[in-house]
Amino acid sequence: MTFLEVACDESGSDGENLISGNTDVFAHAGVCVAGDAAAGALREIRGRIRSPAEEYKANHLLREKHRAVLEWLLGPAGPLHGHASVHLVDKSYFVLLAVLDVLDGGPAAAATAAALYREGRGAVEPSRWRAFLRAGNDLVRRRNHEDGEAPVDAFYRALEELRPAPGGEAGSSGVLGVLRRARPRAEAFRERLAAEPGAVEPLDPLFPALERTVARWGEGGAPVHIVHDRQNALTEERITRLGASLPPGRRLAGLRLAESRHDARIQLADFLAGVARKLASDELAGRGDPVLTGLLRPYVDPLTVWGDERSWSRLGPAPSATGVRPAPPEPAPLSLVARYAGTAPLPASPVPVVTPSGGRPSGRGRPRERGDRSAPEPADGRGATVDAHDPAAGFRPGQDTAEGRVQHCQRRAASPQGRQAKT
Repeated sequence: MTFLEVACDESGSDGENLISGNTDVFAHAGVCVAGDAAAGALREIRGRIRSPAEEYKANHLLREKHRAVLEWLLGPAGPLHGHASVHLVDKSYFVLLAVLDVLDGGPAAAATAAALYREGRGAVEPSRWRAFLRAGNDLVRRRNHEDGEAPVDAFYRALEELRPAPGGEAGSSGVLGVLRRARPRAEAFRERLAAEPGAVEPLDPLFPALERTVARWGEGGAPVHIVHDRQNALTEERITRLGASLPPGRRLAGLRLAESRHDARIQLADFLAGVARKLASDELAGRGDPVLTGLLRPYVDPLTVWGDERSWSRLGPAPSATGVRPAPPEPAPLSLVARYAGTAPLPASPVPVVTPSGGRPSGRGRPRERGDRSAPEPADGRGATVDAHDPAAGFRPGQDTAEGRVQHCQRRAASPQGRQAKT
């Protein structure tokens, strides 16, 4: 089977603990390059940074003394330009989307969440707003501490304590009224989660991010195979549900777990995810670096989960020729929660999922490292993307954009040459 192979890693993952975790942004990067090209890029980075560390991470590149290396890596002359994408998630906005999805539902839920996000950040006293977000996080997440206040009670207490900040105006009374009237839905949701202990965590942004990775790289119809850094949340059942949730015309050919230190492509994805998370978080806080943000911009997924208009005007697609700023992306039309909460039936044919040990991921502990050959091979047999980035494959400098290279990658995959194994 011919497919595109995309190496992935994430940064800022706290599972379902989105508000009380260590970061306010989640980033998931996908890199579509051949293994030898990725190894060459790592050698170049090592030669420029000259650190004795065995494995480089994004924080090496984010140091001020290595700024020139970072600008090269993200820039048009770097190895990632046109070969990678990153999906960003503003965790606070993601929580509100999930809360409104549970308590309101329907096509208006996303717009209601966006209104609450804008008004809450600008008008509500910060400590009360933070407490409300934590309570919303606990309401929708599957796992909660058994001691303490029940999630539904805690959420509605925090809701009633929302007050305008000094000088602010409470303009979200309509949204708050929607939430107040939805307590029966909140209680029913918690009862369902308690009755389904094996359900997928509904609030982990990793799964919607993976869906977007497959959907974006598979736009031309080619199946997408994911090579992902080891992640215990990626169990066989969850990946099968992911494959079933994809939009028409998109297909997940399989998923293989690997260690980043043994796969140069995953290390490049680690660099991009870590750098993107830090730069996006800085923009969200109003302290962004315009040069670095501008270099990141071509990689950012247009369907990133982002509610802040000011920072999105810098991170999102460039303004049109008329100077119109891009609007914040619309959330996916399907439920963020229902797709991953174990409510939909599994498909008849599961998605192939391979761990480094050659077995099935259990979700408990870290898989052992060992060779494996049970995953399907890309058409060129090297763990690459069907010669998509071979200079001899006909790629032209005029196509040097993320969209252009993805389209070229897909055309090559569909061509007779792309379907033949490279000798």
